[in-house]
Amino acid sequence: MPRRRKLRKIVAPPGFRGYKPYGFRGGRNNGHVDLLYEEYEAIKLVDYDLMNHLEASSLMGISRPTFARIYESARRKIAQALAESREIRTVYGNAYMDKTWYICNDCNARFTIPDSINHYTCAICKSENISSVTSNN
Repeated sequence: MPRRRKLRKIVAPPGFRGYKPYGFRGGRNNGHVDLLYEEYEAIKLVDYDLMNHLEASSLMGISRPTFARIYESARRKIAQALAESREIRTVYGNAYMDKTWYICNDCNARFTIPDSINHYTCAICKSENISSVTSNN
């Protein structure tokens, strides 16, 4: 029996649900590639925040070799999506967030709500039509 996977810590969810190729003339649907939240976080920490693998792995609460595998998987998926003109979709995966994040179903804003507030509304448009990011993806 395989060992249970350790959850990977995500600071914030991706600000998008997916990307689609623009101007694709293939005529058929190439499908999609699922990019897990932890893979997105690995790409963001290394390529955007310019952390090394050791710093990023400690932030996510996993070992450096595990981080390297997640990062490599993310790079391969993005390369596949670009080379084959596939859509990239974000999927929750095997992760947890240090805070509860919400999404407004009216304006698509993503935000957290402080513990001191007991009435949940969108921080941008004040709509009450919000849901948890984990149940939405």
